[in-house]
Amino acid sequence: MAAPAGVPPMKEFSPSMRTDLMIADWRAALLPELSVEEKERRLYGEAWEAYTEGDYGFGLWLWHECDRLSNNLNGNVREVTRILGPGRFFGFSHRRAVASAVPIERIYRPRKGDMSTPRTDAYVLAHYQVLCVYLVKADGGDAKAKALLEISLGELEDLRRNDAFLKHFETFRDLLARTKGAPPPAPAPPAVEATGPPTGKRRAVRAKRP
Repeated sequence: MAAPAGVPPMKEFSPSMRTDLMIADWRAALLPELSVEEKERRLYGEAWEAYTEGDYGFGLWLWHECDRLSNNLNGNVREVTRILGPGRFFGFSHRRAVASAVPIERIYRPRKGDMSTPRTDAYVLAHYQVLCVYLVKADGGDAKAKALLEISLGELEDLRRNDAFLKHFETFRDLLARTKGAPPPAPAPPAVEATGPPTGKRRAVRAKRP
């Protein structure tokens, strides 16, 4: 399947360990007198060049870096673009292409209390990126991805307040729905204070997300 316009065709997909080592080397080579913004721009530029040459492993890092900056800048895409450079924002087409290429069986998802380390061929993704991978593959008919997505979405409501990156998954989900001509999922209704005798603590009735 051909890559969307502006998205490089995948030639390889470096596992996270190799990507992290390369990023660390590039970061160490940056001149200490450079400003923080200039360091970020140059480091991102190195990873962007590797990605545009077809290595989707660096796409995962670019994806998360874009969202990290977006969170730090209160969602100001113009400011994020100013720091990263024109034409380098890792948008929806790039995310969908990379997500569709991630092998589910090689995603490293440690369980609570698990002290093991990722295998050298594993992909270590942020939780919201894993959700995007499941979503894209489920949309393509992958039954395993669909089951994993349903399980993960059951935990979404409880995690939202503690994970600032989950909003990026919800944006991705809405954009994927729009590209198919389907309406995005309806937002959850606001919490409603339960009626009844006062207990000294406030209780809320929360509707479950579909």
